[in-house]
Amino acid sequence: MTKPRLFGLQLLFGWMNLVLAVPSIYLMFGMPLVMRQHGWSGTEIGLFQLAALPAIFKFLFAVPVQRVRLGRGHFVHWLLLLSALLLALYWLIGRHNLIGDRVMLFALTFAISIAATWADIPLNALAVQWLPRSEQLRAGSIRSAALFLGAIVGGGAMIVVQSRLGWQAPFWLMGGGLLIGALPFLLLRAQAALPEQTASGDAPAPGVMADWAGFFNQPGARQWTLLLLTSFPFIGAVWLYLKPLMLDMGMPLEHVAFIVGIVGGMTGALFSLLGGRLAPILGTARAIALYLLAALCALALLTLTVWAELGPTWLIASAICVAASMGAVSALMFGLTMFFTRRQRNASDYGLQTTVFTVARLAVPIAAGVLLDRLGYTGMLLVLTLGVLLSFVLAWRVRGKVERSAQSILDGERV
Repeated sequence: MTKPRLFGLQLLFGWMNLVLAVPSIYLMFGMPLVMRQHGWSGTEIGLFQLAALPAIFKFLFAVPVQRVRLGRGHFVHWLLLLSALLLALYWLIGRHNLIGDRVMLFALTFAISIAATWADIPLNALAVQWLPRSEQLRAGSIRSAALFLGAIVGGGAMIVVQSRLGWQAPFWLMGGGLLIGALPFLLLRAQAALPEQTASGDAPAPGVMADWAGFFNQPGARQWTLLLLTSFPFIGAVWLYLKPLMLDMGMPLEHVAFIVGIVGGMTGALFSLLGGRLAPILGTARAIALYLLAALCALALLTLTVWAELGPTWLIASAICVAASMGAVSALMFGLTMFFTRRQRNASDYGLQTTVFTVARLAVPIAAGVLLDRLGYTGMLLVLTLGVLLSFVLAWRVRGKVERSAQSILDGERV
């Protein structure tokens, strides 16, 4: 495959990951500001976050995508079908201002969460299918960067658009972005020069449990799953609590929003791209260890800054370090997720891994909130830093096995 075509595919997959991330971020992380302005209680805003629950069940959504074939090129057809459903939901939620209709707003947000979560499965199954293994670490870094940019767009820019242009405008923009990304898949599907792998359709279909067992029976898959469970959630939880931490330490709201929301998001996106670029040069084993060591140092610096009350300059520097290390770690995690996704089981393996990742990513912040109430910021940060230390020790022990498995997958494709 030529370099221009690879670049175009990477750009297309990155764009689609961005436009699928923005609606959930906007509705569940940006919208609470508007809700509060319109009299929603804290309990109502908290319960509204339950609309994110479909992400936990991605492994179940992957089953029909893997098994129900919608003709030749069924992953493309699944993606287009779910994109059409998402467009219809944008039209429904954008017809009238629903900020005062709590039940309807929650129901449509929940439906959008299902459609966007579901569409992510055929999209990234296609990335595994169409991109060479040598390009998949880069694809993971682009996806990570897209999620950081999605946080900026969904959590900030769309709120500004709504306040200036009205309730409908963000949904029109999100729908337009989705159309721009989805339509090229029709052209790609029609090109014989970019055939879809047919191994998944030719192979006999085992049971769902056999599919999942087959994933864990891959060489290195168990070690990789342990890394997937531990590498990101602790630093991700720190990022979640950075805004309230900085507010409670006396930093103005506007400064916090700019530092964490804009500068931090851009830093995370930049280091996602750099992390994906450096990983093949460093080697998987070395990259795993170095990126987690960077995360450990960033959290240790932040913990020391809060404990010693070193002031706003050190706090800002620590936050930027957390963003940078989080970007590099997430890029590596997304890239290796693609490596451990078997081409014959693209959707089911991807859905299983992202469910494991999501459960850990949601569980650790809940535990961190309990720690915050009991131990304060210093105690919470110390425990989360120890969690990253545990992940680093684990990564040090299994990094060789994971690298050998990833290399054997890459060598197998070359053969």
